[in-house]
This record gives sequence, structure tokens and C-alpha cells, in this order.
Amino acid sequence: MIAFIIVAALVVLVGATVLVRRRSRRSVSPRVRAAMPEVLVRDVQPRPDLGDVASLERRLGSSRSVFERVRSLSGVGSLGEDQLAVVEEVLLRSDVGVTTTNEILADLREHGAPNGVARSLRASLLSSLGADRSVRSSASDDRVPVWLFVGVNGVGKTTSIGKLAQRLVNEGRSVTLAAGDTFRAAAAEQLEQWAKRTGADIVRANEGADPGSVVHDALGRARARGSDIVLADTAGRRSNSTNLLDELAKIRRVADREPGEVVETFMVLDATTGQNALSQAREFLAAAAVTGIVLTKLDGTARGGIVVAIERELGIPVKFVGIGEGVDDLIVFDPQHFVDSLLDA
Repeated sequence: MIAFIIVAALVVLVGATVLVRRRSRRSVSPRVRAAMPEVLVRDVQPRPDLGDVASLERRLGSSRSVFERVRSLSGVGSLGEDQLAVVEEVLLRSDVGVTTTNEILADLREHGAPNGVARSLRASLLSSLGADRSVRSSASDDRVPVWLFVGVNGVGKTTSIGKLAQRLVNEGRSVTLAAGDTFRAAAAEQLEQWAKRTGADIVRANEGADPGSVVHDALGRARARGSDIVLADTAGRRSNSTNLLDELAKIRRVADREPGEVVETFMVLDATTGQNALSQAREFLAAAAVTGIVLTKLDGTARGGIVVAIERELGIPVKFVGIGEGVDDLIVFDPQHFVDSLLDA
């Protein structure tokens, strides 16, 4: 009898639990969209002192660790094959690339390292990073300047636009954002969050709308409201998609017509993808007429040599780099501080 009572009680308890769970599921509407994660717009880390190499060393720990073996080499003058082999391995592991690595090794064989290996390598890397990094933010003939952003999905393109919008607003400029990635609804939503965060104006359309029309409308709105600059997002589907590249060329033509003028076209690349970033960039260059690189996630598992590879092999300067998730962690790229952070003992 007692056993029967215990079994009956357990059946009742299990049935009640199932009923509560079913009611809980019904109470949540499947159409409710989750809120945008706060990390997209929240400053989660303190702004680094950009003039302090030690600050960059901390942020670029992964890149710096790759160069540890070079920093530990004590030889001066002519270098032996064992030392050259260490330099070669480090450069290849750091994503400098085969072409640039061979050029640096040839120079070390010919001239040696009179002031030590690290200093000689520092000089070689700096000579590879001598491009003009000036950034245009004004247009001619009273037209509206446009920064156009291109890149595949997942590299941090939309987030980079938001962070650069914050930089411009902090400088006292009025900004209009054009949500030209109409093939991914989350992109427009994310950009709208950044507009709210920064105080920028924004023009967006329904998913699947013509991206060129969004950019055109953003230019008209910017002109009417006296906005100083337009930052235009674009779609980031596969870089080997002919349709996408044609679309990018079309958007650029629209953005470059009165009242707009494209003064910068930024290719956003993920530093953690290494040499794959170069392949992506080559696909976009002709269609988008890229003028500068925004290199994101350099503080993660990236190996810093990719900066050198991009500039030596593509001939395009890296103008901004991402060194963290905070709103101020997209910084102007300084070659000297960067190389010193890798090779200073």
C-alpha cells in the first residue's frame, strides 16, 4: 500500500513538471527578436595610450610572442645559416609571406646584422611600411565626402564603421551612415545601434532593397542636413561572387556622383585569417578601387606580419587597426610603434 502511494505521488509530480514546462514554452513568442548584444556598442576596455609601445605590446601579445626567438638572437655582423633559419621560420610563422621573407633574408645575407638581428629586422620591416597613410575626409567642389567600406562577411566591417563614426563625431563632425548591406538584415540593425550610440544619422531600407538606392538616399539626406561625411556599408557575401563584385562597382559609381564623392574606399580584413586575407583583398581591388585597409582583430590570434604582407604584395596602406573590442580600440596604424611592439626587447 505504501509503495502504491509513493508511485502515485511520483506520477503526479512528473506530470505537473511537464505541464509547467509546456506552459512556459507557450508563453514565449517565437517571433520575438533577441536584443542586439551590448558588446557591439559598449566600451568594454580602457582606451590605450597610442604613444606607449608597452600598451601595444600588451594588446599584440600573440604577435609579439611569434618574434620572441628573433629578439633572443644575440649575434652581430654576418649571420650563420642557423640564425638565418630562425629568422626565416619566424617571418613565415608571422604571416609576412614567402616573397617578403626571401627579400629580407637576401638583405641579411648580403649586409649582415651590424647592430644585432632584431634591429636589422626592425629596419627591414619599417622600410616595407613606408606608404602614405593620410586619410581624406573632405571632397572637392562642395560635394559630400564618402567613405565606402567593402569586405566579406564576418571580418568586422559594420563594427569598424561604427567605431570610425565615433572617432569622427568625437572630432566634431556630423556623420550620416548608409546601411548598404541590404542582403543581411542584422547588418542594418547593427549599424542602427551604432547610429544611436554615436549620435550619427542613418539611412536604411528593407532587406533586399537596392543598395545603390540606399547610398543615393543617404547622400541626399546628408546634403539636405549639412552632414560632413557619409560612411557607407556594403554587402559582404563571398568575395569570388561575380554578382557581388558587379554590385560593388555599381555602388561606387552611385556614391561618386553628385552630390557625393568617394574620397576613401576601405577594405576591411580580419588579421586572424592570415594569408587568406590577401586572397580576399585581391578579389575586391579592381571592383572597388581600394585606397586603404582596416585590419581588425590584430589583438587576437593574429600574427602581425600580415600587415607587411598586405602592403608589400598589394601596395595598399594599412590605415586603421583593431586592437580590442572597445569603441576606441580601432586606432590609426603607426608603423614605428607597431614594429617596436614586436621587436623591442
